[in-house]
Amino acid sequence: MDFNIPQDIADYLNVLDQFIEDEIRPLEQQDDNIRFFDHRREWARTDFENGGLPRPEWEELLREAKRRADKAGHLRYALPKEFGGQDGSNLGMAIIREHFAKQGLGLHNDLQNEHSIVGNFPQILMLRDFARPDQKHLAEDALNGKFLACFGLTEPDHGSDATHMETRAVREKRDGKDGWLINGEKMWITGMHVATHIMLFCRTSGEDGDAKGITCLLVPARDPGVIIEEYMWTFNMPTDHPRLTIKDVWVPEDAVFGPPEGGLALAQHFVHENRIRQAASSVGAAMYCINESVQYARERKPFGKALATNQAIQFPLVELATEAEMLRLLIFKTAWEMDQMSKPEVAIHLSDKVSMCNYRANRLCCNAADRAMQVHGGMGYSRHKPFEHIYRHHRRYRITEGSEEIQMRKVGGHLFGFMGPNKHGQAKGEKDSKGKSTEPTDFAVR
Repeated sequence: MDFNIPQDIADYLNVLDQFIEDEIRPLEQQDDNIRFFDHRREWARTDFENGGLPRPEWEELLREAKRRADKAGHLRYALPKEFGGQDGSNLGMAIIREHFAKQGLGLHNDLQNEHSIVGNFPQILMLRDFARPDQKHLAEDALNGKFLACFGLTEPDHGSDATHMETRAVREKRDGKDGWLINGEKMWITGMHVATHIMLFCRTSGEDGDAKGITCLLVPARDPGVIIEEYMWTFNMPTDHPRLTIKDVWVPEDAVFGPPEGGLALAQHFVHENRIRQAASSVGAAMYCINESVQYARERKPFGKALATNQAIQFPLVELATEAEMLRLLIFKTAWEMDQMSKPEVAIHLSDKVSMCNYRANRLCCNAADRAMQVHGGMGYSRHKPFEHIYRHHRRYRITEGSEEIQMRKVGGHLFGFMGPNKHGQAKGEKDSKGKSTEPTDFAVR
């Protein structure tokens, strides 16, 4: 067994660090940008001025960082070479994401905006794997910013239970063309303020709770029947998560994306890759909080004696550091194992390990950020330090990338044989007394 980071990835980390130093830090230090990156953001006031949405100048900074990263060949690292990527592995992405988060916040990596100079592109692979021949151009359009699709799965009354969605699409012909008439509501539709389209999931057949019968339709985001009712303000301001009403929206038959009646395959297509990368980010951010707290405790000397000599300071950080080291190894091991398997094999054999990594890493990060605030005292609670920002951001991942409870349910299912390779007591495809599959459906809530 070799626990060393592979040499090619270790070398690439050095390349990325040099790129950050040469291209990203100078961008942050421009006079107009400094206040944004020294954590004195005055969010509440400025967000109200912009209606709660992210400020345009912030988003332009993120776009410029990505443009520079793309020009240097870093942004698309994880994508296949056919899309200008480097065929980056799951292990490579986990190591990079942890490395970035361990450096703290900045234009190189600020996942509040799902932003990183080494991007995560689940939608591109979704477009590659599910698009019809006449839709294949959408992947390149997405990379060039011409096609910006948000994900319309969650509803006001249905999050983790997405198979019970109430948005309906029924067949309707207009002007001699076959199509679909859609009515319903959606919630937490991230990125709607800049989207050109919505990947809108609708029930087109079957009954509530059926996995089959849900279809994804590509809906123009500015259709008059797509009504933004409100942007949902959250703990992690600013917001780009609206609640929508879909009222009598008609789309032609060629708006169907992916397998008709099998739309949940899209929602599950990249879930394991997303979760392991996000877990790595959480561990990296936790290690940043721990390291900053240790350094501060050694420097701060109330009553003439360093905080670090106090066991009430030492022991909580010891526990956090111990858990971080254990999780780091599990995350890297699981990511490496994912690289040895096909997607279907990962879903069968590693889904529980990915869930372990994700829910524990998210919880660890919140605990580490909370402890860092405590160690740093008043300054830790203020926005002069990044800990409250890290806490607010990573706290949402305990809900949104599959809630803790959903992740634990997955682990329990594998542990007790209700799902996974050791499943017993039910043949694959077996139905319950109501004719529904008893195999749980697993996907991220968005």
